[in-house]
Amino acid sequence: MQHSTSSRKMQGKDLITVGIFSAIYFVVNFIFMVSGGIHPILWILMPGTIALFAGVPYMLMIAKVQKPGAVFLMGLITGLIYFATGQFTVVILVFMVVSCFLAELTRYLTKYNSLSGNYLSYIFFSYGMVGSPLPIWLFKESFLAQISEQGLPADYVAAVEALSSNWMLIVLFVAPAVGAIIGAIIARALFKKHFEKAGIV
Repeated sequence: MQHSTSSRKMQGKDLITVGIFSAIYFVVNFIFMVSGGIHPILWILMPGTIALFAGVPYMLMIAKVQKPGAVFLMGLITGLIYFATGQFTVVILVFMVVSCFLAELTRYLTKYNSLSGNYLSYIFFSYGMVGSPLPIWLFKESFLAQISEQGLPADYVAAVEALSSNWMLIVLFVAPAVGAIIGAIIARALFKKHFEKAGIV
C-alpha cells in the first residue's frame, strides 16, 4: 500500500510514541552502560547486550511509526540525555549519527514495512554505542592515562589494557549484530500479532 507524502510526516502522536520508546530504550542503554563500571568486559560487550535487550522497544517503535525520522529521533534523544549527564563523546556522536543514518536509509529503501529491512535497520542502529568503548583502541595510551587519573582502580585499568587486543576489537564489532538479530527475533515472537497488524511480516 502506498502512503501519501503527508501521511509520511510524523504527527504529534508519532512524536509521543517515539519519545516513550526512546525513554525505554535509554533506560536499557543506561543500565548496561553503568554495569560497564563493574568490569571492562561488560563495557566492551555493552553495545551487544543493549542490542539484545532493547529489541522490543525498537521494533515496537518502528512498527507503530512507519515514517522517516523516527529512528534518528530515537538516537537524538538518547544522545541528548547522555550529553546532559556528561557521558557523551565525539566518538559516540559520530557512530550514532552514522548508524541512525544507515538505519533510516534502510527503512526508506525497504518501504518501512519489510521484516528483513527492519531487522537490518536495527543492526545498523545498534552500532551507535560502539563509540563508547572504541577509544580503548583508538587512543589507547591517553585513554588509559585518563581513566587512571579519574580515579578508577588500578586493577580495572589493567583489565582494560589486557582486553585491548585485536580479538576483542572483533568481538566489539560482531556483538551488536548478533545481539540485534536475537533481540529483534525475540521482539517479533513476543509481539507477532502487532507486527502482522502493522504489515511487518
